[in-house]
Amino acid sequence: MPLNILFIGDVVGSPGRKIVSQALPRLIRAWDLGLVVCNAENSAGGSGLTIKCHEELEDAGVDVFTLGDHVYRKDEVFALFDRSDRILRAANYPADAPGGESVLVEARDGTTVGVFTIMGRTFMKPVDDPFRAADRVLADIQRSARVIVVDIHAEATSDKQLLGRYLDGRVSAVLGTHTHVPTADEQILPAGTAYQTDVGMTGPYDSILGRRYDRVLASTLTNVPHHYDVATGDPRLCGALVSVDPATGRALSIRRVCVDQEETRRLMTGGASSADGV
Repeated sequence: MPLNILFIGDVVGSPGRKIVSQALPRLIRAWDLGLVVCNAENSAGGSGLTIKCHEELEDAGVDVFTLGDHVYRKDEVFALFDRSDRILRAANYPADAPGGESVLVEARDGTTVGVFTIMGRTFMKPVDDPFRAADRVLADIQRSARVIVVDIHAEATSDKQLLGRYLDGRVSAVLGTHTHVPTADEQILPAGTAYQTDVGMTGPYDSILGRRYDRVLASTLTNVPHHYDVATGDPRLCGALVSVDPATGRALSIRRVCVDQEETRRLMTGGASSADGV
């Protein structure tokens, strides 16, 4: 039987957490999800991860949490690292940076799955070589897992595409985060790795990347700093649904996921999801 993995893109603030809490438990049943991975680095007020936010998302059914450049924005994350090995910072951060860089978890069907995250370098804070970091992590976890999911948290599409090609055939999926806008390039690469440049954010789409557009526009037009409050309108759960052969680790399919408020209400009242039967 294929292993179905849902990768949820950057959860932004309370609107993002709320739609995950509402939709995910029902999607786990409807789509027979074996594992749920979620980028949660924007879940606390738009930047960082707190204990409360982690508990909300974990209670909803998230199994593994990846983080990006906002990893240390909330001090509570250090306590979270002590509590769970399923909360990951980028593997190409310095070796003595707090937090785990990879994890091996058991999916609901018993399959061992490896997960890690890599940060891009173009237009981002300086980090170590993403390609060598990926090689190092794979040398460690490939002995224990054939199914491996990689979050590439990067600004430049070329950084993400290059890592996808570099890891093709060595991991099950390379899925992009950080830029918050879903791309239409989901595909299975030639050697069997599922790839999408950005799976999109999970949060309010009536916004500028999750923030109130009036605040962003006012700051842009006047150069006067404004607080970029998290927006509230049109919440959506976005990500990628990947089906993997557990025996080989090769991806069998990938599709974009976008569950809006209307579909969430339908799920909550027992209706069918638009992706049922995938």
